[in-house]
Amino acid sequence: MSNETLKNKIDFAVIFTVKHANPNGDPLNGNRPRVTLDDHGEISDVCLKRKIRDRLQADGQTIFVQSDDRCDDGCRTLKARFEKMLEDEKPAKAGKAEIVAAANRRWFDVRAFGQVFAYKPAGGKKGAGKKKDGEEEAEGSDAVSIGIRGPVSVQPAFSVEQVNITSMQITKSASNEGDGSKKTSDTMGMKYSVDAATYVFFGAVNPQLASLTGFSDADAEALKKVLPRLFEGDASSARPEGSMEVKTVFWWKHNCASGQYSSAKVHRTLEVKPDGSYTLSPLAGLAPEEIPGF
Repeated sequence: MSNETLKNKIDFAVIFTVKHANPNGDPLNGNRPRVTLDDHGEISDVCLKRKIRDRLQADGQTIFVQSDDRCDDGCRTLKARFEKMLEDEKPAKAGKAEIVAAANRRWFDVRAFGQVFAYKPAGGKKGAGKKKDGEEEAEGSDAVSIGIRGPVSVQPAFSVEQVNITSMQITKSASNEGDGSKKTSDTMGMKYSVDAATYVFFGAVNPQLASLTGFSDADAEALKKVLPRLFEGDASSARPEGSMEVKTVFWWKHNCASGQYSSAKVHRTLEVKPDGSYTLSPLAGLAPEEIPGF
């Protein structure tokens, strides 16, 4: 991590297409693709940040919130990973500020997106819901919650038009019970996919918050590098290889920390069409870098 933190506000946008894939299933709706009330496709910001984390990790960045199947440090839980950091760097002896600084130094996604750590100080006393020095103490315990607010914000992705969802009933061809001659109630299932749609999402990087976590220009470049490759190595039964493709990434770098324009005004300059093409309205003194998809 560089000592020089980000000086210029950044806005970004990503246009991508989905064909015969389930980009983000809703567990409360039978894993159907997420849609809004007006039937536009939706992908949660949490889902998008998971893909960003995976690409950053593949590029060699150290990540705190790792997928179970991508664990590269031997820690199977977030608690174990946090405790290993405390053991390695021993910031707990100095207090909360040193713990926050150590976490930001160690993990890219912490200094980018922020994180909340549940922490139990050694030799701490039981509290009763008190707050002290920015730490909220849980009632009846000596645990505290340490929050870090990250400078990188990512909005959910929405489809340009309403989406059509295809349902497919599937059947197991093998049985796990008895002699295999009987079918069980879980033999039948459903699989869903978005036929074809163009999605877009926006994000921004705040220099004021970057100064608190140590997020640097080099970190911003690492983020920009992975956005065109958002779906690289992300194939699954729900998202077959090639079914999701980044078309274009837009990267607006302002000339100051507060930004030449508001993020809302910058994002409104991009109008995306159903076929993935787009138009950009000009803003005086601020033109985006256009990066083609991988």
